[in-house]
Amino acid sequence: MARDQPLPTRVTLLGIRHHGPGSARMVAAALAAVRPEVVLIEGPPEGDALLPHVPDLTPPVALLLHDEAEPARAAFWPFAEFSPEWRAMTWAHANGVPVRFFDLPAAASLDDPEPESPDDEPKAAVDPLGTLARAAGFDDPERWWEDVVEHHTDPRDLAEAVAEAMGALREEFADQVDARTLRREAAMRQNVRQALKDVEGPIAVVAGAWHVPALRTLPPASVDAAALKGLPRRKVSGTWVPWSHGRLAASSGYGAGVASPGWYAHLWECAERGDAVPRWFAKACAVLRAEDLPASTASAVEAVRLADALAAMRGRPSPGLSEVMEAALAVLCGGDATPLRLVHEQLVVGERLGEVGEDVPTSPLAADLARLQRRLRMPAGAAVKQVRFDLRKDTDRERSKLLRRLEVLDVPWGTPDTTRTLGTFAEAWQLQWRPEFAVALAVAARHGTTVEAAARTVLITRAAAATRVVDAAEALGQAVGCEIPEAVAASRQALDRCAAAATDALELLSALPDLATTVRYGSVRGTDPELLRVALHGLLARGAVGLPLACRGVDEDTAERAVRAVEGADDAVRLAADDEHRDTWQRALRALVAMPDAHGLPTGRATRLLWETGALDSDEVATRLHRAVSLAAGATAFVAGFLRGSAALLTADPRLFGVVDEWLTGLSGADFAAALPLLRRAVGEFSPAERRMLGDRVKGSAAGGAVAAGDWDEELAARLVGHVRDLLGAGA
Repeated sequence: MARDQPLPTRVTLLGIRHHGPGSARMVAAALAAVRPEVVLIEGPPEGDALLPHVPDLTPPVALLLHDEAEPARAAFWPFAEFSPEWRAMTWAHANGVPVRFFDLPAAASLDDPEPESPDDEPKAAVDPLGTLARAAGFDDPERWWEDVVEHHTDPRDLAEAVAEAMGALREEFADQVDARTLRREAAMRQNVRQALKDVEGPIAVVAGAWHVPALRTLPPASVDAAALKGLPRRKVSGTWVPWSHGRLAASSGYGAGVASPGWYAHLWECAERGDAVPRWFAKACAVLRAEDLPASTASAVEAVRLADALAAMRGRPSPGLSEVMEAALAVLCGGDATPLRLVHEQLVVGERLGEVGEDVPTSPLAADLARLQRRLRMPAGAAVKQVRFDLRKDTDRERSKLLRRLEVLDVPWGTPDTTRTLGTFAEAWQLQWRPEFAVALAVAARHGTTVEAAARTVLITRAAAATRVVDAAEALGQAVGCEIPEAVAASRQALDRCAAAATDALELLSALPDLATTVRYGSVRGTDPELLRVALHGLLARGAVGLPLACRGVDEDTAERAVRAVEGADDAVRLAADDEHRDTWQRALRALVAMPDAHGLPTGRATRLLWETGALDSDEVATRLHRAVSLAAGATAFVAGFLRGSAALLTADPRLFGVVDEWLTGLSGADFAAALPLLRRAVGEFSPAERRMLGDRVKGSAAGGAVAAGDWDEELAARLVGHVRDLLGAGA
């Protein structure tokens, strides 16, 4: 039986940490010393065809690969300037050396097959960094790696040290390596064998440190071939797309999840100068001064000294991120965490965006968007642009559809201007293209090859995942706005499913505003409004029946939710309901008002709504107000609910105003302090003009209404009249 053979000495294994500047320095130094004839990099072989475009890229960028038959099967392989793999690519191109990806094919990794037996189930994942950190006495793996690698001054012996450490771990946890990792390593060894056949000189292999022990020996090729047998085959294509430091920090995917990409980029840029910490504090001061916060040069110097002192006390070779952040908090931010968050966002994470050259093939989704922009004459611009669409015109309707579909894909190129109500057939939008939209567009490319197909996938997925009526109604409104019939049908089914399972009247009523807007504008979007109106009426009928009981014996948070549900449902009824269902809603409000133990907040709001529509006259409302304020319990909540809305009608009705004023002035100091939060929230909704009018009414000044003739100061009035005449030029 053939035994494992040691890897030929002409192969140099470089075990790295993805997106680590210390590893990047190690790779750069090793490649310069070895001068390999071919470089193998951990990554999918389908990306080889895209490697010639590396000189046209400005990192951070990502390799995007997708299944041509099902574009939603897609994955990203991001690279930053400080990524070891990126340094290997740029070195190879600069020196005319072939470079290849040598990992498991993307066709097999885009969607792993289901396990065929219990033995194929993934086992417990090993955290190699955490294990090594604990062995070295560190409670934070990031800090251990930063001390050992990122601040390592001699990268030449680093590769062997990392390999030895990982080898010990692989022996200790040999039974915890999952099946997918073993398949990946079999593919890596097969590609190493091919490289050994292709070249006679040195070979450099850049792979995650965890894989290095598995590459040090080569079992018989038949063993690895058997491990790779039966992997799925797909036609895969892809491109390079812009990426960002924020995506490196937050998004999932191959090699993502870097907590501090901005800090690592700074370490890489300052590696040769050796002044990373002083320059970082200089940048931090600039960030704070840009926000008009004090940050002097002297404070930067003091922060550097404090960071050095902290590192020395902790026995660290030089200040790490934790030391510089602690020094920044103490010296630059005066102990205030708020400006420190600003420093974290702009420097620790960073806002850097990558770029791809014009010759780089674009993703199908980006190409489709560019085609639509040309056809609809909507060039992307960085300046803010106000536009108006008439939905009765085909071109304007297509433009609106495009913006709404992009919004579904988290590419908000256009923002609806809700402050400008233009009617059923008109829309106002504010357009502004931002660089980060290219990244968002790249992320959305996994959902489809066209804007319509990608939006359809997202909407149908959201509809299938909806568990609440309000979520299904929101998805339905988006589907109608995007004019995608399949998504409309899926959302409509989701709405029926969620409504059938819902037992909470407030949940049913909360879905009415979105649904009413959809009903109102559905015909403009080519959707039969009757199908939507049936759903609206069904939710309204069930919600109206359950409303009084839903407001009975509830806490403050539920009462606030009930008020929002009542207000939204009332607006929806006014917008889209017929007379029969308006009557249904009014009966529900009357039942709520009549329920003796319902919470005062929704009861007061319902009383106000009935008064404004004429269903209750002022005498009935005054009686109910007297009854409410005569009871200590619930009086504040009822009055606060009644005050919500406009102040104009309240100030115009002296009887109602008098009841509220008499109750408020009769409160003790303690009761007034307890009532103030609720009342402040209610009065806060009044417009400035209404608040002035209310203040004048309270003071009884002339501005609040008519006054008796005897209250006039005739001499002062005469002087004012003369002054006004002079201002108007009438004095002559």
